[in-house]
Amino acid sequence: MLQLSDTQTKNALPFQPLVEALRTMFREGCEMPVRHHHTMGVPDKADATLLLMPAWQSGAYFGVKLASVFPSNADLGIPAVSATYLLSDGTTGAPLALVDGGELTARRTAAASALAADYLARKDAKTLTMVGTGRLSANLIEAHCATRQIETIYLWGRNFEKAQQNAQDLSATLGLNVIAEQSLQKAVGQADIISVATLSNAPLVKGEWLPEGCHLDLVGGFTPNMREADDTAITRSRVFVDTRAGAMKEAGDLTIPLANGTLKPEDVVADLYDLTRGENPGRTSNLEITFFKSVGAALEDLAGAILAYENSKELQSA
Repeated sequence: MLQLSDTQTKNALPFQPLVEALRTMFREGCEMPVRHHHTMGVPDKADATLLLMPAWQSGAYFGVKLASVFPSNADLGIPAVSATYLLSDGTTGAPLALVDGGELTARRTAAASALAADYLARKDAKTLTMVGTGRLSANLIEAHCATRQIETIYLWGRNFEKAQQNAQDLSATLGLNVIAEQSLQKAVGQADIISVATLSNAPLVKGEWLPEGCHLDLVGGFTPNMREADDTAITRSRVFVDTRAGAMKEAGDLTIPLANGTLKPEDVVADLYDLTRGENPGRTSNLEITFFKSVGAALEDLAGAILAYENSKELQSA
């Protein structure tokens, strides 16, 4: 059985092939039971979340991810998300690979946003605003740059000094023009794509700030109490999701507007199944605002784990 470290997992999952692996998996489909979602109390700290996410393609591969989210880890300077993925043979049940789940999750999450943006962002999008300075931000920047010719990236975080340091580091490591922006309103107002990856419980992005023709990519919120954009962002946008079953039940950016009447279920235009299968065209004009909310799906983990396993096998045999 292969055991892939975080570095090995990252090297085995370049973004362009990963985006295409997700596109193929959404188009072809797989068995994906509802994920187990449990709240765990942590003494004197914020509650943690335990996630169990299985998926399989009959006769090919199956896998399961064990993930945890400990929000208070930010106070300790360590990652909030920990995860491990076990990939197995779909014909014999033999374990094939133990993949670093943190790196897999970060990269497949970013790739799903880039896949959505391939259908929903303007073809001539050149400016990206990244809201959040956590682990996902670098991955989202790199992934979006894999599907659009991004020339300028604005980075906003609650801690401006951290945003400045991250912008400097990302500019050096990715070879991109990353600029720290102190004003969130300004950062949003000058962007073609706004990608948000935070653990916020209150809306950060206001719909009134969104420029015509932009694409809003909401990634961070994964519970009904978390929210990154307000009701005005909903009313000004055409709304898309990664999966209806997940996002419309688990994401506060949708469940709260659904509960207060701002959003109706039929207002959700399409999901990634519809987009990849050509059942919905995605963006229909250069002026409309598109709104994409993802909460993640076991299908994405399976696609990423298969790609990591197959690429690692090729590297070993080369």
